[in-house]
Amino acid sequence: GTQSTAGGVKVNVFAVVMLNLAMPEKLVEVKDVEISFGEGSKKFVAVHNANFFINKGETFSLVGESGSGKTTIGRAIIGLNDTSNGEIIFDGKKINGHLSHSEKNDLIRRIQMIFQDPAASLNERATVDYILSEGLHNFHLYKDEEDRKAKIKEIIKEVGLLEEHLTRYPHEFSGGQRQRIGIARSLVMQPDLVIADEPISALDVSVRAQILNLLKKFQKELGLTYLFIAHDLSVVRFISDRIAVIYKGTIVEVAETEELYNNPIHPYTKSLLSAVPIPDPILERKKVLKVYDPNQHDYSVDKPEMVEVRPGHFVWGNKAEIETYRKEQSK
Repeated sequence: GTQSTAGGVKVNVFAVVMLNLAMPEKLVEVKDVEISFGEGSKKFVAVHNANFFINKGETFSLVGESGSGKTTIGRAIIGLNDTSNGEIIFDGKKINGHLSHSEKNDLIRRIQMIFQDPAASLNERATVDYILSEGLHNFHLYKDEEDRKAKIKEIIKEVGLLEEHLTRYPHEFSGGQRQRIGIARSLVMQPDLVIADEPISALDVSVRAQILNLLKKFQKELGLTYLFIAHDLSVVRFISDRIAVIYKGTIVEVAETEELYNNPIHPYTKSLLSAVPIPDPILERKKVLKVYDPNQHDYSVDKPEMVEVRPGHFVWGNKAEIETYRKEQSK
């Protein structure tokens, strides 16, 4: 309904509420971020002008081939890699650059990472109980010993393992089980953002779906936000709300999942999608692979930038390319 305000202006409360519902809240914003390693003549720029945002409660996937800089971006958000330019904003605050000890601690709790190799990321000399309790100890996230035990037992059951597994060591588990321990270790901290760095690529195909379903389940129950890093577009379709495609350190396209699959605009995205296997053997044999040639872009004079070509669909290109992309879209 409408409400009169002191100045006699009528405000449609319903419209204001609907506007707030329609505008998702951004949890992470990456603005013009550059990440480089080394100094002077040895300087290597791994990521240049990365721009994207992640809304609260969504799964945002960053997809690209090995060495494209996707993990480097993930590690910069969590604070493991320094940025040489740009801003990373988390929950309204800039988090790259100098932070106080308490700010760093707060971030470590609120942003957790699930690593690619479940074997390498777990301490072999520690029991599962110790591995899961470490974060709780460091951040005093439990009232007393009873509370700690209850939290650990609950999370181990949630990820589909048993209470007796708590006294065992990581080497006694399979890859899929170790990844469940890795997920439990992240989630027991009650984070807001989870960076999942290729969490299923080291696992058997049969186990992958279980782990993805597990991540989805926790997202629904806990309202988690995921940054999901992958090299394979077929995996992320099932789990993502929006996808960013990265090529050699540059994000070339960002769109909602179905929009990206049904209407890829950048030539690199088209080539990635053409490599996704089709389950039908006859269609698979007829399929034409698109090969991406980076030399097709001439950025010597006309410089590229990230432009919204369709609503919510951003593409990296210079003015001439964007013009062509827009023409193709209007056909």
